[in-house]
Amino acid sequence: MEIFFHGQSCISFEHNGKKVIVDPFITGNKLSDLNADTVEVDFIILTHGHGDHLGDTVAIAKRTDAKVIGTPELCDYLSAKGVTNTHPMNIGGNIAFEFGKVKYVQAFHSNSITEDGEIIYLGMPCGLVFTLGDKTVYHCGDTGLFSDMKLIAERHPVDVCFVPIGDNFTMGTSDAAYAVNELIKPKVAVPIHYNTFPYIEVDVNDFVSQVNTQVEVLESGQSVSF
Repeated sequence: MEIFFHGQSCISFEHNGKKVIVDPFITGNKLSDLNADTVEVDFIILTHGHGDHLGDTVAIAKRTDAKVIGTPELCDYLSAKGVTNTHPMNIGGNIAFEFGKVKYVQAFHSNSITEDGEIIYLGMPCGLVFTLGDKTVYHCGDTGLFSDMKLIAERHPVDVCFVPIGDNFTMGTSDAAYAVNELIKPKVAVPIHYNTFPYIEVDVNDFVSQVNTQVEVLESGQSVSF
């Protein structure tokens, strides 16, 4: 199994012949290696609707007819933008798609977008647990530290965890390391959501030095295999 990192919180993989991208923030992402006009996917999966996660979803979905999976509020918002192929999910839901299973789990964050001076609520922010064959991947989404990460990992022992470390809007390096060491205990940890903007610039080595499991620090376009 191989999962690619594309800067910020965007990851992609192919399983069972289906191409999946999570949080496709490409345009305006100085770290992205992708081109929103050419990327080809079958599924777009969203943790929440902030601009650095929703990203190029509308344009990619309209061009490729990819199925967009998100919270009901986010799917309604996208439908109003002309995205017709959506699948709403909510926290606790665990559904099998062609590529494998995805379960929506808690994340502690906010979730809205501002348009024409109006704040639009887009539902609860979420993390994602993927079951891909006999492998489990946990994408934490944007979140602070919370104790039920342990429960999530007990229910779904994690092979690879994508964990935000950038501080300010999410966990910083210390809380992220605690989450990995004490709560999630994945076989491999991959830091995400850092160094894209000044607010979230951190030294990734601060995270690496505190973690007691394998860490893969990926540049955009690189992948982790497991």
